[in-house]
Amino acid sequence: MYRKILIPVDLAHVGRLQKALTTAADLARHYKIPVCYCGVTTQTPSSLAHTPAEFGEKLAAFAEGQAAEHGIETTSHPVASHDPTIDLDATLMKVIEETGADLVVMASHVPNITDYIWPSNGGTIATHSSASVFVVRET
Repeated sequence: MYRKILIPVDLAHVGRLQKALTTAADLARHYKIPVCYCGVTTQTPSSLAHTPAEFGEKLAAFAEGQAAEHGIETTSHPVASHDPTIDLDATLMKVIEETGADLVVMASHVPNITDYIWPSNGGTIATHSSASVFVVRET
């Protein structure tokens, strides 16, 4: 039914992604398909990594850990962006095409008043992507 799952991962907030990570792993085992973990970082040093290459190594280690924990095939796809807060949706759309993912599993936050003003990342991806999108609420 599906060929590949993409799951955007914020390595700074992995603790808030557990339900989405488990959902993606369960779907991967059910459909016997790989999961690609995508992380978006900045070109400049951050609290997570000094360079985009270091960030890529950390994301790869995370993906390997998920493979070992859940018994699934995984890859990682790090992306360096000028400003992830502004171009995250466009970056994720590009990654979906580059990886050939046809199912995106995304964690969501608890809805609040700002959602009436700005669209959510999951909503934007679901509206504009050719992939199916499964938005997982973490609460």
